[in-house]
Amino acid sequence: MADTVIVVALLLVAVSATAAVAVRDPVRQALVLSVLGVVLAVLFTVLQAPDVALSQLAVGSALTPLLLLLAVHKVKRRGRKEGRHR
Repeated sequence: MADTVIVVALLLVAVSATAAVAVRDPVRQALVLSVLGVVLAVLFTVLQAPDVALSQLAVGSALTPLLLLLAVHKVKRRGRKEGRHR
């Protein structure tokens, strides 16, 4: 039973990581990266590492995608401003 749960969690990690690489839009990449963080946290919980899972939830599924979304928003806004001046 435990081995089956680990295999399923690993397959979910592989699928979500592949999706993060395959998506072209930066905003969607950040969202898929957030899903990957949650799936990794589930994997760490299954592997009995709850401290790592909590860190992954905080950093991998919340903070990093938020910073990426803010950076993409700032770059798009700056591109619009520079486009008006030309």
